[in-house]
Amino acid sequence: MLKPIAIATAISGTLDILFAMILTLMFGRQIAAMLRTVASGPFPVATDWGGGGALLGLLVHFTLMAIMATIFMLVVRARPVLLDTPWATAFAFGVVSYFVMNWAVVPLRFHTPLPPKTISIVTQLFAHLVLVSAVFVVVARRTLELPPA
Repeated sequence: MLKPIAIATAISGTLDILFAMILTLMFGRQIAAMLRTVASGPFPVATDWGGGGALLGLLVHFTLMAIMATIFMLVVRARPVLLDTPWATAFAFGVVSYFVMNWAVVPLRFHTPLPPKTISIVTQLFAHLVLVSAVFVVVARRTLELPPA
């Protein structure tokens, strides 16, 4: 179980953070500040920690991705039939993870208004559906050792 989780975390975490960095630059913001904001989720004072706060933001990001990958792998290991319809499974997990993060976790922690802005909905759904969930499905199908049917 650790191998698929590690691979899914590494690939999706890298794709997702690169996408976040591109968006950050497109909106004229600094990448280090964005990463410190990520770190400030569990560590509110990280916004004042300079480079250390940015590195902590990367660690927090990959930790969250590892949690999502673990949940996904546990679910499909318990219900391997979900991998028979890979794109439906990726879509369902992506939508659920999007709503959990963007309509519950982020608003509760950062007091952001609901509903999110349209650009946020579009970019975050893309990230959760394509860069995270689709990657999880591909990795699970290629590496997860499933119990015999």
